[in-house]
Amino acid sequence: MRNLNPEGLGDFLDQAKCAILATHFRDGRVLLSPVWHEWRDGGFTVVLTAAGAPARHITREPRMSIIVAEDVPPYRGIEVRGKAKRVPGDVHQIVHRMALRYLGAEHGPAFAATASQIESVVLRIEPGELRVWDLADEPDLIA
Repeated sequence: MRNLNPEGLGDFLDQAKCAILATHFRDGRVLLSPVWHEWRDGGFTVVLTAAGAPARHITREPRMSIIVAEDVPPYRGIEVRGKAKRVPGDVHQIVHRMALRYLGAEHGPAFAATASQIESVVLRIEPGELRVWDLADEPDLIA
């Protein structure tokens, strides 16, 4: 459980689990938003609608947190706190890839085609602070 890194989570970050993205309103309140994600090259990629509150928040204040966690044993998870960066990329390709991952071959392409009509931004979130856990080695905690 101690000193884990993302690679120590096995296939966890490849699973189609929604992440929770935390951004900040001007007055300091936190907005929690469920998002699809990809973990690649030591960080998260997230696509947001350009007109949505999370994208507006990130434009003004790039500090954010993102967490992905299991709600069943062994309760693996990862939290990244840092600054989000808008990055260039083929938004349509990324959305298509995520839609296939989350919705499967039957529904993913239709969702991606609809989503491609919406102006979106690609965010790259790399760890400023990283917390990783897996309670599989702690049977007394999850029994």
